[in-house]
Amino acid sequence: MEQNKRNPWLPIFFSVVMILGIFIGYELRDKTGYGSILSKPTSSSVAEVLKLIQSKYVDEVAIDSISTNVINNLLASLDPHSSYIPADELAEVNDEIMGNFQGIGIEYQLINDSLNVIKVLPDGPAKKAGLLTGDICIKANDSIKLSGGHIKPEQIRKYLRGLNGSNLKMTVIRNGKQQDFNIQRAIINIPSVDATYLVDSATGYIHVNKFTEQTHLEFMKSLDTLNKQHISKLIVDLRGNGGGLMEAAAQIADEFLTGEKLIVYTEGVNSKRINYTCRKDGMFEEGKLIVLVDETSASASEVLTGALQDWDRATIVGRRSYGKGLVQQQFMLSDGSAVRLTTAKYYTPLGRNIQKPYHKDKEQYKEEIFNRYHHSNQQDNYDSFKLTAKTFKTPKGHIVYGGGGITPDYNVPFDTTIIHSVYAKLLSNDMLNIFAYHWYLAHRNAFSSVKDYQLLQQTFDTQKGWWNEVETFAKQHTISLAGTTPKDKERIRINITSFLAHVLLNKSASTQIINQDDETVLKAIELLK
Repeated sequence: MEQNKRNPWLPIFFSVVMILGIFIGYELRDKTGYGSILSKPTSSSVAEVLKLIQSKYVDEVAIDSISTNVINNLLASLDPHSSYIPADELAEVNDEIMGNFQGIGIEYQLINDSLNVIKVLPDGPAKKAGLLTGDICIKANDSIKLSGGHIKPEQIRKYLRGLNGSNLKMTVIRNGKQQDFNIQRAIINIPSVDATYLVDSATGYIHVNKFTEQTHLEFMKSLDTLNKQHISKLIVDLRGNGGGLMEAAAQIADEFLTGEKLIVYTEGVNSKRINYTCRKDGMFEEGKLIVLVDETSASASEVLTGALQDWDRATIVGRRSYGKGLVQQQFMLSDGSAVRLTTAKYYTPLGRNIQKPYHKDKEQYKEEIFNRYHHSNQQDNYDSFKLTAKTFKTPKGHIVYGGGGITPDYNVPFDTTIIHSVYAKLLSNDMLNIFAYHWYLAHRNAFSSVKDYQLLQQTFDTQKGWWNEVETFAKQHTISLAGTTPKDKERIRINITSFLAHVLLNKSASTQIINQDDETVLKAIELLK
């Protein structure tokens, strides 16, 4: 009963506390220059200028566009990777991180201003509705033109994508006849681990094209498939992988490293150090491991590569990676847009920050990646970077480098002869794939029983007139194939059969074919022998 009695001093006590609080609040406001939470905030100079433009400027202006330009210029003055995402683009950007989108499940290409279905994804809505490779999509929902009128790719994405479960009526031309299909949109997964195969009885290959929320699970499934085939050697290909979620890269590193080793740490002026360490036993802690990188391997790719190189766990083969060592965090704004702001730098276990310089010239920063292609065949260029970069020593005494990407243990120069070759001319504007697409449509019956990439290649080789058809196609696009080298002809053959494998089989088969002539992959295989 005594505990339930009301204390007569409590009201007086709370009154005193409240008065003291108000007094202290005013004192703090006066001394710090900040108003209380109830006071009217002072608008910034930027906000005042925008308001003046909106209310006083001589002509009508799109104030939203001006605001976007102000934000973009502000972020650009900080670093190359802080960015602003408008509200109408945010969903698509976030889809990349999630590893899926809501749509109908086709790969398409605009050819002669017509939307051609290149591939219908297995088990997707379009496949279930009956769409086929070769269909030409002309209308959506009776009124939206998908072909003709110089339609833009971003418009097509907008029309084809939509809420999960929503319906899309697609009108196509097939064999010269118009047909309608009703397609119910669904969630379409975008594989981040897009190629897995056996190189030989002991060696596996996995290609990771980005790091999303699904990447670790996809990687585990691929690695499990290879482990069941008793591999003892593995090639992980990160070429073309521009990054994504750093946590996903750390999870994959954990599959290769023993104990509780440090994988990566992040730190910034306003961000305390966060360590990412191994948490569990990995699936491939002892086998031989090679990681492939090039100029387009960035961010999370460099996190994974750097950790494995620092701990002497993998041999790195290829060309120096991009050099992005900045961490972005996404912040939502009140209008539904977002800012991805650089909040920290990441460091490899040895303390390397591999971010390349960016404070001097922003244009030079952008062009640096292209300049490498013109110099990567020069060993002097490769060696000169190592002479100027900061050095670190691994536990086994190997020298590694910071301040400009991950430097491979074995450099495989880019073949610059490709740039001026007939092969390069056919690659421009995707012409070689366009040829392969039309060639397949004309010969598809010959491939009706193809089940693997070896049979596909054998079937293609029986089509004796394919080179004459390539020459005719090239001539129609003012490209002469006279004097084509055997090397270029072989590259063209591999490119065409790789395209066919992608359409008829899967990305693993397509990659397996293209890797037959890939010098970096061949170097990795040589080192694993």
